[in-house]
Amino acid sequence: MFQLLLSSFLLCFSLIQLHQPAYAHKKSYVVYLGSHSHGPQPSSADMDSATNSHHNLLASVLGSHEKAGEAMFYSYNKHINGFAALLEDEEAQELKKNPKVVSVFLSQSHKLHTTRSWDFLGQERNGRVRLDSAWVKGNFGQNVIIGSIDTGVWPESRSFRDSGYGPIPNKWRGGSRCELFTSSGPFNKTLCNRKIIGARTFFRGYETKYGSLNQSTRISARDTVGHGTHTLSTAGGDFVPKVSVLRNGNGTAKGGSPRARLAVYKVCWGHDNSEDCTDEDLLRAFDQAIDDGVDVLSVSIGRSAVPNVNDILTNGISIGSFHAVSRGVLVVASAGNDGPEPQTVSNVAPWIFTIASSSIDREFSNNITLSNGQLMKGTSLATNSTSQQLVPVLIAGNARLPNVTFDDADHCKPGTLDPNKVRGSILVCRRGRNLRPVDKGQEAKRAGALKMILQNDGDLNTATADAQVIDTSNVPTYTHKSKSKNTSQQDKNPFDVKNLTAFLNNAKTFVPIRPAPKVSAFSSRGPNLILPSILKPDVTAPGQDIIAAYSSGASPTNLDLDVGRFDYNILSGTSMACPHVAGIAGLLKTRHPNWSPAAIKSAIMTTATTLDNTNKPIVDEQDDAVATPFHYGSGHINPNLAMDPGLIYDLKASDYLNLLCASAYQERLVESINFNKPYKCPRSYRLEDFNYPSITVPFLGLKPINVSRAVTNVGPPSTYTVAVKAPKGVKVVVLPTTLTFKRTNEMKSYRVILQATRSAKTSEPLFGELTWTDGKHKVRSPIVIPQSAKTAM
Repeated sequence: MFQLLLSSFLLCFSLIQLHQPAYAHKKSYVVYLGSHSHGPQPSSADMDSATNSHHNLLASVLGSHEKAGEAMFYSYNKHINGFAALLEDEEAQELKKNPKVVSVFLSQSHKLHTTRSWDFLGQERNGRVRLDSAWVKGNFGQNVIIGSIDTGVWPESRSFRDSGYGPIPNKWRGGSRCELFTSSGPFNKTLCNRKIIGARTFFRGYETKYGSLNQSTRISARDTVGHGTHTLSTAGGDFVPKVSVLRNGNGTAKGGSPRARLAVYKVCWGHDNSEDCTDEDLLRAFDQAIDDGVDVLSVSIGRSAVPNVNDILTNGISIGSFHAVSRGVLVVASAGNDGPEPQTVSNVAPWIFTIASSSIDREFSNNITLSNGQLMKGTSLATNSTSQQLVPVLIAGNARLPNVTFDDADHCKPGTLDPNKVRGSILVCRRGRNLRPVDKGQEAKRAGALKMILQNDGDLNTATADAQVIDTSNVPTYTHKSKSKNTSQQDKNPFDVKNLTAFLNNAKTFVPIRPAPKVSAFSSRGPNLILPSILKPDVTAPGQDIIAAYSSGASPTNLDLDVGRFDYNILSGTSMACPHVAGIAGLLKTRHPNWSPAAIKSAIMTTATTLDNTNKPIVDEQDDAVATPFHYGSGHINPNLAMDPGLIYDLKASDYLNLLCASAYQERLVESINFNKPYKCPRSYRLEDFNYPSITVPFLGLKPINVSRAVTNVGPPSTYTVAVKAPKGVKVVVLPTTLTFKRTNEMKSYRVILQATRSAKTSEPLFGELTWTDGKHKVRSPIVIPQSAKTAM
């Protein structure tokens, strides 16, 4: 009762603050205190005590309990220890001095990282479930609980029907809380069912930055943008036959764990045509999800900027994920959409399962017939291009309004095009990075274009089939990398031809496409800036042109002028790749309920492949060059092999604490994270010995470096032999070369000795791999050396 009254008190004051100019100079800070000393299932008294301690700590700096009540709007009192408050910079600095405080950081906003894929992943053949599939072995994820931290859910989607589901599992501790409205408005708890078993909203952090949400929006976990519905159904949506988008991709929609139970945590809210998800709301959602008893969390969210070196304990996703993993909850998160530039990967903490994006063997495309005889293929969802009448082709930069630069008009930025020049043409818009393709389509339509050709450039050469307000075809760049030099060469633009005319065909679906997969050009890349000894991303998964459930409260383009509504939609991004892996993790959790998050992660990583469906190395969509572990981590996921990995690399909470120790975090801070229990940092622990399924040595010279690993046998008694593909110019020795296991769950260690030779190149990263095999299983780990030889001596 006390907690309820205090929460109401804090909410009242926080809402009042939003309308008082006197508080305009205050900012929203998160004060992180580590872990609570109470157990994994805190009582009401435990939570009240935690909230009181937070209130007292803040009052000691602000001078009174009244001021503390006005400032604090979240108390993380279940599993994460900390609070969120509106503070002046000086007050935040004063809190940092307290020895109980692990970190104090200014809240940042995170962004969303925005059918056939399961066939491509080997779960079906010709529309029938394979008997050797991960679906069968994992019992379709029966009763595993997958939580989604995202934009909410459209509960009426057919993907979330609960026909044939039994009672909600006893392990669910979230009760019957269901913060969902019917689409017409009145509160209705029956919108949750035996499939969607809980839905909650977290918004106070968002409101401190952008002002109050309206009452009906605030307390509803209903998805009004489509992203959360799409990702949730990809992870755990049930089988829905006869699904297509604009008559393309017809088939049965389903998630990775089709019979999973689903929990919804809405933390992202609309602002200026984008969704923002704040650190404060994310932490509150993580705290609640852990307490509710979810098995897996899918988080298709991340910071868009390159992470800073302090990110690991000053980031809501990183902190929340640490506490989730400490309580046995696997967190799967997207790598980000800032590729193809290197060092852009986000969500890089070693306890997060970080997922890159790649294509599948399906393509939505059409033809562009040019009057000079050329025929070009583009990626498209065009449905209104039945006429073969040739119409003028116009480069958008040549149709600019007065006082508009050629570059702005060429990118079809809003308000840059002259309708008198554009009207009746097929407009060629350059893709670039700083504007969504749908915004370019909207400008083309405003200016009177009949069709749009979205032409890639050297910045981003990706082929995605986006819903548009105008028939569009996305074509590759005509800028390419020189094979002899690391420079760009520009061919003549095939559309920059005098008096050129053309027509477009309607899109069709093509399968199977070869080669596939390719790493998506937009997928963020390594190396890991924060912890160079941890390879990120971890794996890649289908994330390009993915069909999944969508919100009927949003148009397919998310543009206000678009009145169309789709039950299912095609989206691309690492946001779409992330829930594929979350669904597979759900299958593994069902098959192996006692496995740790690290064990599940290891099984998926060590069975991943680096080959495409032509048995050649996976390439980068950006330039068709051979991809590397900086693109795809351990490789492309193989769910069927992951069900029986043979060996796993396991990790305990103490291993993560030791990693923090070795990363120069103070021992008192590590103790705070360790449930406020005494913890002694080992003096001899090295980052190279962190038991990760991949091996990364940030700097390697002529002096040998030893790396140790331990593997646990999860199969029958057997003997494994090692095989090594050494990075070029690097000597690799593994001791011992054989590991004999006499029983299941037996653990054995080995050492890897790496040494650069004088032939090692110093100007580029080096890659190799290490594989343990018993004749049936292949347990593979990439070897990555970002810098070697002279640069490391």
